[in-house]
Amino acid sequence: MKTKNIFTTPYRQDYFQGYSNGQNPFLQIDSTKNSVAFISGFNSGRMDYEEMNGQISKGIPKRIVTIKVLEEFLLAGLLGLNIEETVDFTPLQLNIIAKWYQSGVEKYDPIHSTYLFEILEENGIQID
Repeated sequence: MKTKNIFTTPYRQDYFQGYSNGQNPFLQIDSTKNSVAFISGFNSGRMDYEEMNGQISKGIPKRIVTIKVLEEFLLAGLLGLNIEETVDFTPLQLNIIAKWYQSGVEKYDPIHSTYLFEILEENGIQID
């Protein structure tokens, strides 16, 4: 039995397209895309989405948590900033956000934060 090479460019492209579609709770699996790579990517993306936002069958939250959102809360913890914008997140989402934020808080170092604030200000980025 011959196995597919998962390291080929077409496989990766189909996988990532499927993953991207799976991350979007408003999309269903595209039945015209029946490659193993696309289906595998879609299922992986959907599992990651539901891990952060809950099962789609139970409803789509007002705000969707992504890795980027979680990294912003991690950064807030690293900088010792308070988090205030938690409106419209579900209890499941808030639990995941709290873990990422707490991870940042545990690594908080006021000296490093001061340096980072200076670098951000030099680049025109204001932190309140």
